[in-house]
Amino acid sequence: MVGLKPTYGLVSRYGLVAFASSLDQIGPVTRNVEDSAYVLQAIAGYDAQDSTSAKVDIPDYLSALTGDISGLRIGVPKEYIGEGVDASVRETVLSALKVLEGLGAVWEEVSLPHTEYAVATYYLLASSEASSNLARFDGVRYGVRVDEGGGLLDLYHNSRSRGFGPEVKRRIMLGTYALSSGYYDAYYLKAQKVRTLIKQDFDEVFKKYDVVIGPTAPTTAFKLGSQTEDPLTMYLNDILTIPVNLAGIPAVSIPCGFAGGLPVGLQIIGKEFDESTVLRVAHAFEQNTDYHKERPQL
Repeated sequence: MVGLKPTYGLVSRYGLVAFASSLDQIGPVTRNVEDSAYVLQAIAGYDAQDSTSAKVDIPDYLSALTGDISGLRIGVPKEYIGEGVDASVRETVLSALKVLEGLGAVWEEVSLPHTEYAVATYYLLASSEASSNLARFDGVRYGVRVDEGGGLLDLYHNSRSRGFGPEVKRRIMLGTYALSSGYYDAYYLKAQKVRTLIKQDFDEVFKKYDVVIGPTAPTTAFKLGSQTEDPLTMYLNDILTIPVNLAGIPAVSIPCGFAGGLPVGLQIIGKEFDESTVLRVAHAFEQNTDYHKERPQL
C-alpha cells in the first residue's frame, strides 16, 4: 500500500469527525503512487466550509511523475536510522537509498534534534484536543445513547462508558488533565512550544535538501493486539511519523523491501505544499523496484 499524508490545509476536512483539530489531515491510501496522485488531484483544494483550508494553487500532480530525480538532494536524519530502529529495517532503508543514488540522487546524513520529544509532544496535544472535540459525544445529539431511565448525568455516564473504547478513554483523561487549571502551562503550552522547535528543525533541513527520507516505522508490523497491554510501546511505534504530523508537512509511505518476511515502509517527507516532489521521488523508486507487487510471507 501507498499512504500519502498531504500538507495541513491542502485537503478539506469538512465532514470529518474531529479528533485533534491542529493535526487532522485527510489523505489517500492506494495500491501505487500513480493512483495516489489521481486521488490527491481530486480531493485537494480550497473549501470555505473548512476554516483551516489553504488557498493555494493546485498543480498537476500526475505531470510530476516523470521518473527523473537526477540531482535530487536527500537528507537522511540520523535520528531516523539510529538507536531504537530495528537493524533489519535500517538496512532495508539504506538499500532503498542506494536505488535512489543509482537514479542520480545524492543523500547526506542530517539531524532533526528535537525528534526525541515528538511522541510526548504529540500525545499531549492530540489528547488535549481530543478531550475537547469528543466532549460533544454525550449521547444527546452525538454518539451512542444509553438511556436507562436515570437523570442527565446518568445518561452522560452510561453513554460515554459504553460508547468509548479503552484507548479513547485513556486519551480523553490524559487530555483533560493536561488542560486542567494549574497544568495547562506545564503541559499543553509547553508542548506547543516544542512543536514549534520540531517544525523549525524541518525548516532548517529543507533550506539545503529537497526531501527527507527514512523508515516509516522503527520495526515491521506487530501482531494484532500484541501491544495493547503496553500503550507506551505502541505509542513509540509512531516516533518517525509523528514529527511530520506536528510540522504539518507532506509525506508518503511506500514499500521498500522486507525484513523477516514482513514489509518495510520508506517514508519520503517534503516541504509544505510540495506534494509533487514527494510523489515524483516515490514514483521513481516504485518504477525501478518490484516491492509494491510483492506480498509478505505470513
